[in-house]
Amino acid sequence: MSVTLGIDIGGSGIKGAPVDTLTGQLVGERRRIPTPEGAAPADVKAVVAELVQGFGLPGPVGVTFPGIVQRGRTLSAANVHKDWIGLDADTLLSEAVGQEVHLLNDADAAGLAEARFGAGAGQDGTVMVLTFGTGIGSALIHDGVLVPNTELGHLWLRDKHAETWASDRARERDDLNWKQWSKRACSYLQHLELLFSPELFIIGGGISKKADKWTPHLTLDRSRVVPAQLLNEAGIIGAAMQAALLAPPVRSPRAAAKKA
Repeated sequence: MSVTLGIDIGGSGIKGAPVDTLTGQLVGERRRIPTPEGAAPADVKAVVAELVQGFGLPGPVGVTFPGIVQRGRTLSAANVHKDWIGLDADTLLSEAVGQEVHLLNDADAAGLAEARFGAGAGQDGTVMVLTFGTGIGSALIHDGVLVPNTELGHLWLRDKHAETWASDRARERDDLNWKQWSKRACSYLQHLELLFSPELFIIGGGISKKADKWTPHLTLDRSRVVPAQLLNEAGIIGAAMQAALLAPPVRSPRAAAKKA
């Protein structure tokens, strides 16, 4: 068993768990600490360090971030403190925890996990994972390889900003029933289908828990559409997967003992 720690920075909570990156299974109890108000780098750093210390798992750590991450730098900050913009966050967190830390966008992390271990398992070609919540997160994966930071929730559909018009927040704001919301979501997916021709769309975010409400109304001509399967664990799993790709994962004591 190869185990890597994954941590998911969310708007209300920062969650972590050890992950078997060969199976996508959590191999320990998930722990959660409330996200500090304002989510400033120093405060988030302290929470991440507390989680890493609490698990006591050596080796690389994967951490999701709600924004663009490029070569370890956080380049946007929609729902966290503006001090994250331009920050060398990999180095900041690595120094804080005393271990190698690798950040990636939160939607990308969920996409990696869903494509490998969730609703996209076994699917070749192009898979697109979309998370509908406050906004719309996106992850584009081709034959298991991630194209990072796609930010497709910010596309424009004529005069409509996609995530402002078709997110779950928009559904609640405009008091839409599921059929009405699905009509908007279909227009958005049809545009993405035209641009990327994915074999499969995986729909995640809060609405994935209510898939029976929208799946009858959300159909496309060429691409399949399915609900996500990993739900709240996807970010943790994807973060651990990314860290394991960039640095050798730690072999669990039990597996090491058996090998010896």
